[in-house]
Amino acid sequence: MAPPRISRFGERAVLVEVNGLDEARHLYSALRHARETPAAASSAAPWRDIVDLVPAARSVLVIADTASRAARLHTALVAGTADLTGLLAEPPPPTSAEAAPPVTIPVHYDGPDLAEVASHTGLTPAEVVAAHTGMPWQVAFGGFAPGFAYLVGGDPRLRVPRHPQPRTTVPAGAVALAGEFSGIYPRSSPGGWQLIGRTDVVLWDPDRTPPAALQPGQHVRFTVAEASTRPASKTSTAAIPTAPAPHREPRQPHRALTVLTSGPLTAVQDEGRPGLAAVGVGPSGAADRTAYRLANRLVGNVPGSAALEVTLGGLAVRATGVLTVCLTGAAGPATVDGRVVDFATPLHLHDGQELRLGMPSGGVRSYLAVRGGLALPVILGSRSTDRLADLGPATVATGDVLPVGTEVGGPVHVDHAPPMAHSRPTRASQSQGRDEVLVDVLPGPQLDWFDWGSGHRSGHLDRLVDRLWVVSGDADRVGVRLDAAPGRDGRALTRHTEWAGAEVPSFGMVRGAVQVPPSGLPVILGADHPVTGGYPVIAVATEAGSDRLAQCRPGDRVRLRLRLRLPKTCRPANS
Repeated sequence: MAPPRISRFGERAVLVEVNGLDEARHLYSALRHARETPAAASSAAPWRDIVDLVPAARSVLVIADTASRAARLHTALVAGTADLTGLLAEPPPPTSAEAAPPVTIPVHYDGPDLAEVASHTGLTPAEVVAAHTGMPWQVAFGGFAPGFAYLVGGDPRLRVPRHPQPRTTVPAGAVALAGEFSGIYPRSSPGGWQLIGRTDVVLWDPDRTPPAALQPGQHVRFTVAEASTRPASKTSTAAIPTAPAPHREPRQPHRALTVLTSGPLTAVQDEGRPGLAAVGVGPSGAADRTAYRLANRLVGNVPGSAALEVTLGGLAVRATGVLTVCLTGAAGPATVDGRVVDFATPLHLHDGQELRLGMPSGGVRSYLAVRGGLALPVILGSRSTDRLADLGPATVATGDVLPVGTEVGGPVHVDHAPPMAHSRPTRASQSQGRDEVLVDVLPGPQLDWFDWGSGHRSGHLDRLVDRLWVVSGDADRVGVRLDAAPGRDGRALTRHTEWAGAEVPSFGMVRGAVQVPPSGLPVILGADHPVTGGYPVIAVATEAGSDRLAQCRPGDRVRLRLRLRLPKTCRPANS
């Protein structure tokens, strides 16, 4: 059996590729156990640097909280001081999910693809149902969406291909098949799996502990639902009569921001919610982390304090109490009671004063931090709004009252910081028509899949970076799609013939991953990226590069720049 392949995956992650699903599940369980044991707290243990694990079909993505710790972990894995072989040799102790009784999922087998699945498998529709319910399944890993579980171990006759063209909308509760997996869509979303039925079981509820009904390792049995079954509701227990609560007027916070106008899109963001990838929840957090962190530092907040991320300006707020605030990121006209104020400068708002933001002159996202942070409810360890996962506070609306907290990091030590050039990409230049936004990248795990003609293989990342790209209209917090620039750079990426038509087993994703779908036009993942993906990753933007991309508008010209060469893959020394 071949030893694991170990690759750097961006600045803060290491991708460990193994020989199959069973080995990936084994490695995930072993790494999770090693991280949680008391020995992991010792300074010599490399597992203490792990903040998240992303199990997938043939790999485990290991994520650290800093670039230096990821580098240390990679070195330990390659040198053999972190013994992967030893971890795989010993069966990990069973998790609580594995030891728990099987979860029963009643299913209405009336899916639109039931007949097609029957045709693919040579079974009748009734035999498909019997095969799906006749054998137990087990949760291998999560991903795609919060609460979505990849189930394995069912009847091998049910292996069917995905749809060649995904549906734009799959309803919540749809029960589906694809390849060796079965799964249940926890909420309405796009999807390309074969739909054989539907269930009323609520798979994902952030108010529940744990929020995901299906955990890695858990056993699952499907049954045929009775015709009388009605959709379950998260609040169905509320039908029990209770005495009406006394009416109380909501208490007005002593310190708050009242939203007078919310602008095109304003949301609450912080550092995000790492550690939940195994159940399909990505980290989210501020899109331009450099600008967000600077705003918090300039008002003396503790790291991770919640702030406002303002997209394309238009925000107006009124202060309740005396507040210290600061604006960073995409700079534009800003006033306090009509008086022009600067970005990257702490501002004191007195009770009743109004702060207004206009359209930024360059860039997309501005950040408004307030000393003490925004004291909104914490959901799964974060106050961030994750639009892909539909987690966190609702986007800010006119009339909202945002309470301000009291936790601060200390006095404000500086009263001014220069604006960051990367947060304000210039949209026009008299000499060149438009400036170029430089985005630093590192090699990705599938770099050698791509061909640049003239017999060159893409082992030379220069072939990717020596060209211009244009930000398309498909740019948001989930990702940014790049179009080929006109002229000599007007070429999509093409695969080497060796990899033409090949598929990548789903594997963990990070912010900045440069995915290449069949169109050949790169998509660079953003803060709200999906946990796993199945397109080859040719490169990975650095943390600073991802911040620059978060400030790019459609039409901006982007040039990818190689910052550092790294070996693509390594084998551990003890293999």
